[in-house]
Amino acid sequence: MSSVSLNSQGVVVDDKPAVVLCASLFYFRLPREQWRARLEQVRASGYTCVDVYLPWNFHELSPGRWSFESRRDVAAFLDLAAEVGLHVIARPGPYICSEWDGGALPAWLGLDPSLRVRQNEPRFLAAVTAWFDQVLPMLASRQYGAGGSVIMVQLENELDFFDCTDRPGYLTALRDQAVAHGIDVPLIACAGQGDLYGATGDVDGVVPACNFYPDDDSPFIEEEVRRYAALLADRGLPLLITETNRRHRTLRRLLASGASLLAPYLQSSGWNFGYTPSSGNWGQPGNFMSHGYDFAGYVSSTGVERPEYAEAQVLARVLGALGSRLALASPGEAVEVVADFPTSSSPSVLELDGGGRLVAVPNLGADDGRAVVNGVSVAVGADSCPLMLLDLPLRDTTLTLASADLVELSDDGLVFCSAVPVTVVIGNTSVEIAVGSSLVVEGVGVTAAPRPGVTQPETSGVEHGAVLRRTSAAPSKPAGTHELPPALESLGVYRGRGVYTTTTELTDELLLVGATDIVDLSIGGRVQTLAGFGATHRIDTRGLSGEIQATVEIWGHANFDDSRLPALRLGALRGLGTVWTIVESRDISALWTVDGHWAGDPAPLRTLTGWSSTRVGTPITYTRRVDTDTPTALQLNGVREPVTVTVDDGEPLTVHAENPWALLPAGTKQISVTVPHHPSGGGLRAELLSLNPVVDWACAVQDDELLTAFAGHDAPGSAIELPLTLAPGEEAWLDVELPTLENGLVLRPEGNQLRVTGWASGECLGRVWLGDRPAFSGGDPDVLWIPPGWSGLTLLVRGVEGPATPELRTLRLEST
Repeated sequence: MSSVSLNSQGVVVDDKPAVVLCASLFYFRLPREQWRARLEQVRASGYTCVDVYLPWNFHELSPGRWSFESRRDVAAFLDLAAEVGLHVIARPGPYICSEWDGGALPAWLGLDPSLRVRQNEPRFLAAVTAWFDQVLPMLASRQYGAGGSVIMVQLENELDFFDCTDRPGYLTALRDQAVAHGIDVPLIACAGQGDLYGATGDVDGVVPACNFYPDDDSPFIEEEVRRYAALLADRGLPLLITETNRRHRTLRRLLASGASLLAPYLQSSGWNFGYTPSSGNWGQPGNFMSHGYDFAGYVSSTGVERPEYAEAQVLARVLGALGSRLALASPGEAVEVVADFPTSSSPSVLELDGGGRLVAVPNLGADDGRAVVNGVSVAVGADSCPLMLLDLPLRDTTLTLASADLVELSDDGLVFCSAVPVTVVIGNTSVEIAVGSSLVVEGVGVTAAPRPGVTQPETSGVEHGAVLRRTSAAPSKPAGTHELPPALESLGVYRGRGVYTTTTELTDELLLVGATDIVDLSIGGRVQTLAGFGATHRIDTRGLSGEIQATVEIWGHANFDDSRLPALRLGALRGLGTVWTIVESRDISALWTVDGHWAGDPAPLRTLTGWSSTRVGTPITYTRRVDTDTPTALQLNGVREPVTVTVDDGEPLTVHAENPWALLPAGTKQISVTVPHHPSGGGLRAELLSLNPVVDWACAVQDDELLTAFAGHDAPGSAIELPLTLAPGEEAWLDVELPTLENGLVLRPEGNQLRVTGWASGECLGRVWLGDRPAFSGGDPDVLWIPPGWSGLTLLVRGVEGPATPELRTLRLEST
């Protein structure tokens, strides 16, 4: 029987109810030597729990090759958490999202066309079983009550965002594996967009949890959260918020709305080392995640405490002061609040166990203000959310109202924490106490303590030593000759890069289909850099001849499933895609038959989207004969909303504005385009391109392990002075002498049109891209971090085609 249980009132550990404050802290985004300090830092913030993903593909390096040593020793991390007194919510996936390479699903899963990820499908579940057989025994032996501190285990992650065809079957399979491995703490599954069934399949024994990411300034947060608290209470369950924003002003609103677990995502920030960031859909629509992984949590990526850290300590003191009164609280009746500042549309109220009420009054503005709460005028600081108390029984009297956070409750008196004067009503006596002052009110000592702050450490510039340019480049592994360009994963490269080389007779244009992530395409010596997330590209090759060579680098596999671009699909492979010469192009915007609305038989002939109708928004289908003898590509110009393309009698294909193309096989007789009727939409034009495949590709590869090994070995080089100028596609391996410091170093390469990869102490630090580049998310995209004690900085600098000459001007270092 587990020592941890859940009921409608909350989380119970060893028969003691608790409100759990939980911070994300990811061992795989930190050096091992910093684990303890970061865990102790979380504990000192007042939080009592960490949630931690366990990324499958961080531990299975290639099929069947497992690693749980050094920075991958998750068992040691869990043991450290227990040692410092932190509970753990373990999240082993199999899918984790987390802006991590592939959402932690191994890249090679995509090589089996019949394997369907995140489905109740035998091939996928067999692979999951291999992972769970490795990791679940570690968790089972470290459960709370069995010598460890794991209090919950999360299965999957935000499955309600994904088109899973059999949710009950899939979650049942995961649950059964967890139970078979001895997991007896609560199993949970989180909903990312509020669909409890979508996240759990309503499987018995899998508790729904919620991830909320509201606009922090929204006045409507409380009403949404209270709805889910009530839905779950009807099932005899608490509201567990497994992810949310990091601001404690918002966390207080969630607490007062009924949350028993508050787990703001990424309070303790970290780093995406090596080739582990993902490609995501936070751009237009794609983005690359940066080396830094920091969403402004209370601890920065380098370990610096931010102002929210002090706010965490205050909230933790409130929870400690109220104890089980708050942990066993229930929803209360509304309290009248009238404010002269922007605030909640419906402030939440809790009935405290044993008497009294708590009401959260957020000031969503930038200025101090006043509110009338239960008929009493009180001050409320800017950008705050005091947890005000009403009618709280004291030993010999009643605290009728207090306008600030109660952080100490004892026989010696009451201590409140506030940035503005505190109004206290005890019995019938009302006083306003200045911050930093104490009074005795009706025999009760009352202190208004100031809110704490944090001290920001100073950073200082550091000079690097000599820069040596190596005289040799990293070796490549020959990977054979292939008729069509193979996926890098099929060549054994799951993280890293490959080179594809061929010669062909060029026409005026090439068509590049599905190339991803980063393609430096050299045609006759002219280099073009593409990072279109698999979008189809027409490439002007007029006047060019000779060799075609493409260097394709994996930034990271998609961590989300987005159908708008090929590389944003979960499980999508990386590589050059397919390359075609364009033999002929013709405009086919005219002579389409119309089917739909009131169009009769024989079908009218119109231009594509040229039908006039009052049935705006109603789909209409245009069909045209094409009778192709060779492979062709249909380009639809002017797509604004998704349209459907059907080739002969095949399955409909959705075409998006981001990639308005459809490949048609040789022998296609007709195509149909179905589009919602939109007279103001501007219309579509269609072009049909006849294609000839470019074949006979010689391949060579450099995976991340090969590159890391080369970076780590001593190699001859010559001293150079910066700036360093490169041609597009040219590379330089640089060894940089660093000073010996106790602190870490932030490296900020400065220049134009470069990609820079860094290594130190046998690990790949990460990558930055300077100049014209795709959208980046996650943290500062322009820095690399060298952790304390790591040495031997090596950089791979590559020139990128763009509006400026590739140049590395300086290497700016800061001590952290």
